Amino acid sequence: MGANLIDLTCKKTPYYDLCVISLNSDPRSYTADVAGLGVVMADVVKAKATDSLNKINELLTQSPGDRSLTTCVDYYKTVIEGDVPLANEAFASGNAKLADQGMSDAGIVIDLCESQFSEGSSPVTDKNKAAHDVAAVGAAIARTML
Repeated sequence: MGANLIDLTCKKTPYYDLCVISLNSDPRSYTADVAGLGVVMADVVKAKATDSLNKINELLTQSPGDRSLTTCVDYYKTVIEGDVPLANEAFASGNAKLADQGMSDAGIVIDLCESQFSEGSSPVTDKNKAAHDVAAVGAAIARTML
């Protein structure tokens, strides 16, 4: 399995290079089945979402009343505390539909954060994109299990 399964699985995702880099960065991937790769990717989503949330909280110390940033905090908490654990558990139990739902919902919620900013891009656009893209990879991995 290992590198071959990673390659085959990542070819079915919208961001092949991101998928390969993300999965190769975790040693669990080399002995995992597709569901195990999903668990790894859900953990990557959590790490990216946590990084985004930390940046948003840092920005809030500079602009404490920023409503858009405050809303993004709530969105990212939903991803970290709800969507990712749901997907992680679903991948672990082989429930592809629920894993897809968790990863897809995470991507939607992250997009909602970005849409809070009227200027066209937020102060965390790069972090939002990074988190969204790994969530899209996670959802695609779930769909390969269907």
